[in-house]
Amino acid sequence: MGHEVSLVALNARKNHHEFSEDDKELLSKINYRAFDIDTNVSVFDVAVNLLSKTSFNIDRYYDAEFERLLIYELRKNDFDIIQFEGLMVSLYLNAVRKNSKAKLIYRLHNIENQIWQRLSLQKTDPFKKSYLKMHAKRIKNYELKQLNNFDAIAVFTSQDKGTLLQYGVKIPIAVLPLGINLDLYKPDPAKTDYPSLFFLGSLDWLPNREGMEWFLENFVHDLTEGELRVRFYVAGNDIPDSFDDFEVMGKIFIQGEVDDALEFINSKAIMIVPLLSGGGMRVKIVEGMAMQKCIISTNLGAEGIHFEDGVNMLIANNQEEFYDAIHRCITDEEYCKHIGLNARKLVEEQHDANKVTRNLVEFYDTITGF
Repeated sequence: MGHEVSLVALNARKNHHEFSEDDKELLSKINYRAFDIDTNVSVFDVAVNLLSKTSFNIDRYYDAEFERLLIYELRKNDFDIIQFEGLMVSLYLNAVRKNSKAKLIYRLHNIENQIWQRLSLQKTDPFKKSYLKMHAKRIKNYELKQLNNFDAIAVFTSQDKGTLLQYGVKIPIAVLPLGINLDLYKPDPAKTDYPSLFFLGSLDWLPNREGMEWFLENFVHDLTEGELRVRFYVAGNDIPDSFDDFEVMGKIFIQGEVDDALEFINSKAIMIVPLLSGGGMRVKIVEGMAMQKCIISTNLGAEGIHFEDGVNMLIANNQEEFYDAIHRCITDEEYCKHIGLNARKLVEEQHDANKVTRNLVEFYDTITGF
């Protein structure tokens, strides 16, 4: 849209990846700097953190050398807007405020304390429940201190905006849904294996791991020996070795990271999103909808998406509802295709990156007074 854009990124070492051609084209148009940071923590670090008032899940993203790099970029350039992507980089808010006159926008990906609180509710082990509640409380205290220190906040969902208002946020809040470049999402039904189920997501994110463990533990028999005999594929990065125990030759495939995510999505028919905790908007659901997939998700997983159950997505919140939804989908191909086509229409209406970007720039204009 004619604006100059700089991206200064924290790059967690475990998530390094090769840039695709589309990435390279984008990076050629912006001023891009990446800084490698090791976010791993030892058992000793976790033990020491028990005596602290903050959570290591936030603290591990602070790096003094990165802060110096950031200050250098701020002094070298005169920015109008600086957008913080997610809570973890808010650790650098004070340094940015001291070294720039730009308006500071917080792009809230999730309300982080909600994730930990919801995770704690799923645990029956008293120690794990107490530990997760402790982190939820510490993260909430940190969030509440930071929120009003920005000039404005952009959220993905109206639910998150409502929560922030309950928290007492006084600065402007805009609801700007996830936007994707629809030119990159080209469904090819001729290459789709029907029936087939799949999950795609990073399993180093606790809500994803928890949801997939629940699904596999509850459906491994139905998928391999029961009436839901359909191939199930689990793909994504950082899949724990323990997931290999769920693999059943010719029936359940634990694939790990895939070379081309969109090609993988296109090749499968039905997307499973069994999220039991978490928040914000699921990128992979929007991508699945853009690829005309029939998606079965919990209400929590579909949060923030203006779906209609049974029209452009299927909602299942417990084992029985998942069973019924999967059974319907694997026995009625036309029904699956109908849900997928409606899903694509919804994404075209509400998640086109061009539309979302225009709304984002208009929001910037109201904050800067341009």
